[in-house]
Amino acid sequence: MRRTVKTLALAGVAAGIGGLLFAWSGLYSVAASREHWAPVEMFFEMAMRRSVETHAAFIDPPPDLDDPALVRRGAGHYEDGCAPCHGAPDAPRNPISRHMMPEPPYLPDKVADWKPRELYWITLHGIKYAGMPAWPAQQRTDEPWAVTAFLLRLKGMNAEEYRSLAFGRVQADAHAHVTELTGPTGAPAGSPMVRGMGETLQDCARCHGYDGNGDTAGAFPRIAGQSADYLYETLRAYAGGDRFSGIMQPVAAGLDDAALRALAEHYAAQKPATATLEADSPDPGRLELGRRIAASGAPEKGVAACSGCHGGVGGDSGPARDARYPSLDGQHASFIAGQLRLWRDGARGNTALSRIMEAAVRRMTDEQIDAVAEYYSRRAPERVMVKGDDGKS
Repeated sequence: MRRTVKTLALAGVAAGIGGLLFAWSGLYSVAASREHWAPVEMFFEMAMRRSVETHAAFIDPPPDLDDPALVRRGAGHYEDGCAPCHGAPDAPRNPISRHMMPEPPYLPDKVADWKPRELYWITLHGIKYAGMPAWPAQQRTDEPWAVTAFLLRLKGMNAEEYRSLAFGRVQADAHAHVTELTGPTGAPAGSPMVRGMGETLQDCARCHGYDGNGDTAGAFPRIAGQSADYLYETLRAYAGGDRFSGIMQPVAAGLDDAALRALAEHYAAQKPATATLEADSPDPGRLELGRRIAASGAPEKGVAACSGCHGGVGGDSGPARDARYPSLDGQHASFIAGQLRLWRDGARGNTALSRIMEAAVRRMTDEQIDAVAEYYSRRAPERVMVKGDDGKS
């Protein structure tokens, strides 16, 4: 028995030394123009799959992966961040990616091979030595769920549905609306957009719309009519990584300061659309709780009044809104609630104003957050329309 153990140990040492000598010799080609030997390829594939399965084993998917807003948000990112390498129903993979080793898989044919929690883990953490990067903002563990939600819809998706999800209103407005809005420089008529910014604006409009009012699904925040200073500083924070987002950071980081300023001024000049509410009956108690916190805070919990920075509440004009802070009136409730939870969890950003908000919401309960979010979502910048009415005030 002792001799057997000794023999196995010596064999293991010899194999290790042999492997090191083989690697040192340089005989094994690392060129991406040559495929791995079949046994090596099989080993890497097995190791990758087992690693993903093991590390994702205890991740619990959220219950709302079929939420249209979540799917739309993921589609918006997929078009820019994933489709060039992994392809899309309306376009093949970038030819350059076809010559990577290993070659990125065509995802519409492969997503069914993975469980939702495994797709999420890969999106968040990436895969070493495969060209698959980790999520740019590791603090935002919520964002990869949006990509996962979209991936789960990808199998069997046709080109028309894909373009609708990935391009939103821009797809429908690509000719008539752009022609109407753009002047000779490609920028919307009457906006301060600099020459050559038309394509950049189209990229923004895919999610936020040309007018900054986004869509009715609530996938993206409404940014029309926010102050130019707020929008500019927000874009700068995204670009510098001081406001965390794996979706927005790559977009903003690719623009120079003049472009950031021009985009901010364009969207600040847009008119906020009338808020559209579902034809439901809100809980009066929840709305009153939200109004009370917005107006006076919750002193017993150390929660400051929202109106101190975001403006008046109800019929009282209250303090003027600070230009550094956004207007919350008519914003999607899901967006407001999501941002408040990010602040509460310390995952929203690392700017001076973010630290103020972290302190303000640290002790807020989920009930209070949802109440404030619903209250502000039902405050329209102009007037409120309810789905199904005749369009009259």
